[in-house]
Amino acid sequence: MPRAIRFVAVVDIGKTNAKVVLHDLLERRDLGFHSVVNEVRQDGPYPHFDLDRLFAFVLDSIRRIAALHPIDAISITTHGASAVLIDDSGLALPMIDYEFDISGPESDEYETIRPPFSETQSPSMGAGLNVGRQLFWLQRRFPDEFARTRHIMTYPQYWVWKLTGELAFEPTSVGCHTDLWNPARNDFSSLVDRMGWRPLFATRRQAFDVVAPLRTDLAARIGMSESDPLPVLCGIHDSNASLLPHLLSRQTPFSVVSTGTWVVSFSIGGRAIALRPGFSTMANVDAFGRPVPSGIFMGGREFDLLTERSTASPTADDIAKVIDRQIMAHPGQTPGTGPFPHAKGGWSQAPASLSPTERCVAASLYAALSTQAVLELIGAEGTIVVEGPFARNPIYLSALRQLTQRKVSASADGTGTSAGAALLALGPDGALASDDGNADDDAVLPDLSRYRAAWLARAEVQERELTP
Repeated sequence: MPRAIRFVAVVDIGKTNAKVVLHDLLERRDLGFHSVVNEVRQDGPYPHFDLDRLFAFVLDSIRRIAALHPIDAISITTHGASAVLIDDSGLALPMIDYEFDISGPESDEYETIRPPFSETQSPSMGAGLNVGRQLFWLQRRFPDEFARTRHIMTYPQYWVWKLTGELAFEPTSVGCHTDLWNPARNDFSSLVDRMGWRPLFATRRQAFDVVAPLRTDLAARIGMSESDPLPVLCGIHDSNASLLPHLLSRQTPFSVVSTGTWVVSFSIGGRAIALRPGFSTMANVDAFGRPVPSGIFMGGREFDLLTERSTASPTADDIAKVIDRQIMAHPGQTPGTGPFPHAKGGWSQAPASLSPTERCVAASLYAALSTQAVLELIGAEGTIVVEGPFARNPIYLSALRQLTQRKVSASADGTGTSAGAALLALGPDGALASDDGNADDDAVLPDLSRYRAAWLARAEVQERELTP
């Protein structure tokens, strides 16, 4: 790399919030950030993301950071299940919100042509969570706009294009339950060729690559020197960004639990198992292009709904009361996803009768129990590293330790996505000292055996009897 890289501005577009973070690679910490709610617009042909608003936010945030601190590079990480269609003048169609229900005749037809799980390691998911289903739906519903499309862009690389004018794709986003990737072949799936989409994807790059410098007009807008071009890295899917620091520093086996709107668990060097697509297990693709057994559930969104975003701080008495009285949020809070896709969710008693602290305890235990179920399904072994918001939840961490009987390490950096995306600047041969974070048990819980048994009993019997 032609310049020493220490301070990386990370564009981190999450499903719920978008951030621009300044990360110090030497001290391995975030120095500051700006954030905005990632709102979904309801106008237009379908619910979609406001990419123009996000781009204005990104440029303004980089400008504000650069006014106070030097920046050596820009890296990008985004949520998955998204792609952007570009024609000769810009957006061919708005970028669809993957939670929009696209069920109907097009989706039914798609099921008849999508490749089998044995090829893609990508389960059939609801709404638009399979990018292949999104593209098929858009092509059927908006044939003229799709015909004008010149490029299908994976989401991190859309932002690379906006910042540099250069086109690229890399495997972490196209290999994220899209139906578009064949992990064993390390190439596009048969669906891409069947639909004639391969020519619409740009040149493949590594997540670590510098694609191009920041556009000179944008450098001028944010007050940076045009004579010292700012490199822009290719970027990475957000959960894979959380995984990267551990791939560079840890001995196998271990697992990483990346928490945010989605809780995504990765098993590295764990037991050999047959992934079960009916339970939202799949193979993700890491920054090096390798398949990784993974499983997901919408834990962050569920936690916010269960707690009504309360900031209550439960006491030891609150915790004991919830466990003793078996106050619980039942399995399956988000139907059709996670380790209990057919469970009915709900509460053990009317939530209005519960205090904010009781709801917080029950929601934390729900998240830990769901995480344990996912880790079992993907064959995880060794230390469990928790990244993101749940790394700051002592009830969740303590419950996960007790339920798994394994070491659980809470990342010292609460936002693993920005740290991982910044590490791309070190290149694929970068190495890190292992950081075990906080492994202390700050919320020792009563025995959870009875609570867990009652919680699991709420799941329908068919959950554990489904076959792939």
